[in-house]
Formats: sequence, structure tokens, C-alpha cells
Amino acid sequence: MQNNNAGITWQCARLTELSAAQQYAIFSARSEVFVVEQNCVFQEMDGLDLDADHVIGWGGDNVVAAYLRIVAPGIKFVEPSLGRVITTKNFRGGGAGKTLIAEGIRHLERMYPDQAIRIGAQAYLEKFYGSFGFRTVTDIYLEDDIQHIDMVRNAGHTE
Repeated sequence: MQNNNAGITWQCARLTELSAAQQYAIFSARSEVFVVEQNCVFQEMDGLDLDADHVIGWGGDNVVAAYLRIVAPGIKFVEPSLGRVITTKNFRGGGAGKTLIAEGIRHLERMYPDQAIRIGAQAYLEKFYGSFGFRTVTDIYLEDDIQHIDMVRNAGHTE
């Protein structure tokens, strides 16, 4: 774990390395954002979590400030991917989302060097992900009644 100056502690771990309380906090935060805030009824826990790496920004004891999931290549996409990206309501607007994406990219580049990174992004976040070097590679498609696009960041991309 490492601290940044915003008081968020960053961790990358497998689900089995996290306590039951930490796992509950993650799934609760994801459900709050994806199901409740976005009013989207879907199977949020999709069977990929046990084999994924999880990047969590802890804003206190078992308080999720930001989160994303890293899925290995060949499971969801050909490339390794970032997904389930959230910043919780109390931590929005302070840069936690930007730090989260930078942390996710850093971990992915360490785990899967020389591979492109893919994200299935909500379309309204195209400019945000574009600022990290992701480029749109699909037309808009509906996923759970929300407009999405696939974006790829080439291997070896520099800011």
C-alpha cells in the first residue's frame, strides 16, 4: 500500500488477500454506484472477481474511495483490461478517479508488459480515458441500457 497526499491509501490485491469486511465494502460500493446511482438492474457480480486483481483506494477503514478491477488477457477481451471503475460519491471531484486510472495502468504494465490495455467504457467518459492515451476502437453499443465504447491504450504509450 502507498499513501498519496489526498489521504487515500492505494492497494492492489487478489480477492482472497482481502478480509471479508474489505470484500463486502468493495461489492457494496460497486453496487451503490452501478445499480443504485445508475439505476441499472444487472448481475453486477459477474464471475470474474475471483480471478481478477483489484485496485482499491481506501478512504479509511473499509471505506472504498475508488476501485477498479484488472482482468487478465483472454478472459473478457484479448487484451488485459480495466473494468468496474468507480469513484464513490464522497470522493468525487478531488482527483481520486485520475489517480485510480494511473494506478490501474501502472499495475497492468507491470503484470502484462508490452501488451495493449482495453476498457469497455461508458461513452460519456471517452474524453477522460482519452487523456490517459486510450483511443476509441468501436462504435457506441448498449450494455445494460447504457451507451458504451471499447477503448484501447497501446503498449508502451507514454503520457
